Amino acid sequence: MEETLMKFVIIGGTGLIGGKLTHLLRTAGHEVVPASPATGVNTVTGEGLPEVLAGAQVVVDVSNSPSFEDAAVLEFFRTSARNLLAAARTAGVSHVVALSVVGADRLPDSGYLRAKVAQEAAITGSGLPFTILRATQFFEFTQAIAQSSVVDGAIHLPPALYQPVAADDVAATLADVAQAAPVDGIVELGGPEPVRMDEHVRRFLAAQEGAEPVQEVTTDPHARYFGTELDDTSLTPGPGARIGTIHFVDWLGKP
Repeated sequence: MEETLMKFVIIGGTGLIGGKLTHLLRTAGHEVVPASPATGVNTVTGEGLPEVLAGAQVVVDVSNSPSFEDAAVLEFFRTSARNLLAAARTAGVSHVVALSVVGADRLPDSGYLRAKVAQEAAITGSGLPFTILRATQFFEFTQAIAQSSVVDGAIHLPPALYQPVAADDVAATLADVAQAAPVDGIVELGGPEPVRMDEHVRRFLAAQEGAEPVQEVTTDPHARYFGTELDDTSLTPGPGARIGTIHFVDWLGKP
């Protein structure tokens, strides 16, 4: 059977995941339009949405808030989702795909994750066919996790399990679900192996040795991750989750 080619619009298409996803879908032969404020499309103001969505079958939202402050990030995802969904409905889009976070609904103390839950709620309540991909933390964000956890010159991280994943695996899974029929539900994605957050960051920093001084990582069960305390179930995917193929040791070895 001949494969049906479609028009995809990638909101946040000029970022890390968006760029990888655009490449994968174009390689599959689809028409793909990366959209962001840099291309004249702004989901917060609504600018450019009707034009870019014209004729699109699928819209994939991998955008992120420019600010992680609680009120600002909530306003970004609420407003962005409202504008995007209204424009998608008008354009006749047949599949809305969004990238979210594993455990978002289990950690209400995190302002960022509360905002992602609000975005998810807007999508699920829109009446449009949808798929939400909840992914675990990216390997590529390990440095940011470390730097956000610095207290008095030391990195304070909990020994909680999490299951980080490579951005390439996230993009590949998004490409898969975006080309498939909507599931009208949530798909989870995690990396190949669970690891304790403090140990994972130690391994990452040790691999950077020579480039810059390695900061000490202090194991602190009460250290907060973007505003919330974690346990071993907070950020780990559940049964039936998709599992990435790229192991951390192999990702570290990439040039």
